[in-house]
Amino acid sequence: MPTSVAMSPHFESFIRDQIESGRYNNTSEVVHAGLRLLEDIESQHAIQLQALRNDIAAGKASGTALAAEPVFDRLQAKYALQVTRKVY
Repeated sequence: MPTSVAMSPHFESFIRDQIESGRYNNTSEVVHAGLRLLEDIESQHAIQLQALRNDIAAGKASGTALAAEPVFDRLQAKYALQVTRKVY
């Protein structure tokens, strides 16, 4: 099924260069290759997005979160104490 697509001069030149290099035989092959790459990227994006959603759900299900400030305060106090105990 033929489809008409408007290309910018940049992409017209790119397609022409790909055909002239011998890598592709015609415009259709170049466009198909580009669409396959786009499809692969979108598929990977969907997989990564689902993994993030799964991680978020697992994090929410893991229990109540701790406030960060008290945790960092305890860590700073702990390491400050270690520094003062060192012998120089």
